[in-house]
Amino acid sequence: QVQVVESGGGLVQPGGSLRLSCAASGNIFSIYDMGWYRQAPGKERDLVALITSGGNTNYVDSVKGRFTISRDNAKNEMYLQMNSLKPEDTAVYYCNAEIATSPWSKGNYWGQGTLVTVSS
Repeated sequence: QVQVVESGGGLVQPGGSLRLSCAASGNIFSIYDMGWYRQAPGKERDLVALITSGGNTNYVDSVKGRFTISRDNAKNEMYLQMNSLKPEDTAVYYCNAEIATSPWSKGNYWGQGTLVTVSS
């Protein structure tokens, strides 16, 4: 059994900062790619940022220079530092991780989401 849990969302004023965390726990053999996705009201869930197990990162253009994705492989955790937040960043943010529970079994896991609201 594997669990992925996000934390750190909340209400922030435009221009402010938030740091999201994602913790994976359970029967984990190895974690491969991890990513942050977001879903704004009435819209589809979209990719925000990805990070490989080796630390390579990729961002959607709208967050480049403002958001930073990172991970701590020893703790099975991933983070998203969000700076210069804009109202259009308002969304539920989801953690996604590709996790192997054995050398022969790998799956894709989602957290329950954490709400980020950017408003004055």
